[in-house]
Amino acid sequence: MDVEKFKDDVYVITDRLAASLQKDDVPKLNYVRQRLIDLYQQNLVKINHSVLELICAANMISNGYVVDVEKQLTDSLVCDVYAKKDAKVSIIEIETGFTPPEHALDTIDYYTSRIVSKVARYSKYCAKFSLATPVIGMLPIHKIFLNPSTLRPENEIKKVKSLCDRFYKNPPIAYDDIVNAKLNSVYLINIDKNFAKEIDPIVYHELTMSILAKSEIDL
Repeated sequence: MDVEKFKDDVYVITDRLAASLQKDDVPKLNYVRQRLIDLYQQNLVKINHSVLELICAANMISNGYVVDVEKQLTDSLVCDVYAKKDAKVSIIEIETGFTPPEHALDTIDYYTSRIVSKVARYSKYCAKFSLATPVIGMLPIHKIFLNPSTLRPENEIKKVKSLCDRFYKNPPIAYDDIVNAKLNSVYLINIDKNFAKEIDPIVYHELTMSILAKSEIDL
């Protein structure tokens, strides 16, 4: 663990992000930076993910939110970015496309179920839920989340539930959580240029599906 290198990196990215913030908002971003340093010293975060969290945090702070990172929601659930404004909570979960070695032979199914599980598990704890990914990645967002809960066909819900049950058993993803889950936006993170662009999930799905369909991925 190289604490000094981690500090150097998060200070560099924070200074870059602060240049686009109002002066009064800079301490809010510095709080997030220090929180990540403290977590790194406990071996709870990595630099790549921390940089993504800082970029998303700066975006939320610039829009009037107070931000925390690695926020404990339940005994077993911790969210990446937790933002609050006017008593309304927004949560951002960052996905980089990583899959563990034990899923080397079913990577796509595992990653798809992971995205479904994130939306189902986290969105009930906030008024607005978003996924975020670096621009070099591609999220396999299931089309079921593009419709309101009342317009989600039962057969599609069961299909998604069955996929999740292959990978999430303790605890499983609840049927009702899939029914009621919401995805309000997707953030595309440009790491090199230090910003995150928020887009509508329907637009994102349309942009990515043309590519995923060529790989015979049905979402």
